[in-house]
Amino acid sequence: MLREFLARRLTLFFFMLLLLSAFTFSLAYLFPGEAVSNLSGVQSPNSFERDALMQKYALDKSYISQYFKFISHIFNGDWGTSFSSGQPVFEHIKELFPATIELAFYALIVSIIIGVPAGILSAAYHKKIPDYGVNSLALIGISTPIFWLALVLIMVFCLHLGWLPMSGRIGLLYEIPDSTGFILIDILISEIDYKQQALFDAVKHLTLPTLVLATYPTSVLTRFTKDSTLTVLDKPYIKTARAKGLTRYEIITRHALKNALLPIIKQIGLQFSTLITLAMITEVIFSWPGVGQWLINSIYQRDYPAISGGLLTVSLFVIIANIAADILHNLLDPVSRNQSHGQV
Repeated sequence: MLREFLARRLTLFFFMLLLLSAFTFSLAYLFPGEAVSNLSGVQSPNSFERDALMQKYALDKSYISQYFKFISHIFNGDWGTSFSSGQPVFEHIKELFPATIELAFYALIVSIIIGVPAGILSAAYHKKIPDYGVNSLALIGISTPIFWLALVLIMVFCLHLGWLPMSGRIGLLYEIPDSTGFILIDILISEIDYKQQALFDAVKHLTLPTLVLATYPTSVLTRFTKDSTLTVLDKPYIKTARAKGLTRYEIITRHALKNALLPIIKQIGLQFSTLITLAMITEVIFSWPGVGQWLINSIYQRDYPAISGGLLTVSLFVIIANIAADILHNLLDPVSRNQSHGQV
């Protein structure tokens, strides 16, 4: 049963990869300009370069041959050359994507720490003052555009109070060796003398982007956790526990919490993929040097190879996050796995 479930999910994963790669390949023909330039990043090639590129990307053959040649280049790390920088697109992605992952990961941690307890509190005091307060805050969080919230927080905490920096990952005074691409990890494993000061400065730079990015998924997790907990609290065994005289705290911690958290695992994975897309807006506002800001700038500059590479990276990560969350949820919850096969 478990093998069949994993086989289904892996089949779905490879099918999605097939569609994603086909779409990315088609962008070379959908973008303005010649396919040879959009694939390679070489603008206005001379006749000798054109012949070499035509042979390299099999552009003188059928579309099927071109597609398989494109796939081979992708696996070999040859994603073309950026129009604007003249550097390989894959090198840009390797350099910038860890910053995006770092920002999304910390925002997800904040969302879990705040959203899950808030949802449990709201369910435990259903239709009471705590429930109304949590629901109001969650509604505000879902309804507030993150770009507007970011600008308000910048005005208050950066321009007016001067407590936090408004852009970048770390101050210009600190030179951190780039080992992993994750700024906090790089600081901790470095041998610099000013490690403590650099770590404090990096956390200050990370605070506002993380809070802004975490607003929407925190609100979603709060409402989802509340609904999941209320569903569990309505089960017969919970009513039996109440009849035995257990307190609200004992019912939540001993009986309801474990079963209520299982559906939330899948939702957390879905929110992580959502954070990757929302991070593009946050990175632009806070000048966070991640793949989102780079992709937006590439769109403005009409850098078609960079756009293709950026979309491929973001889409691939979203697919992986969703599939991984689905597999983890079903591995921890056999009932869901059986229901997904049409069995109970």
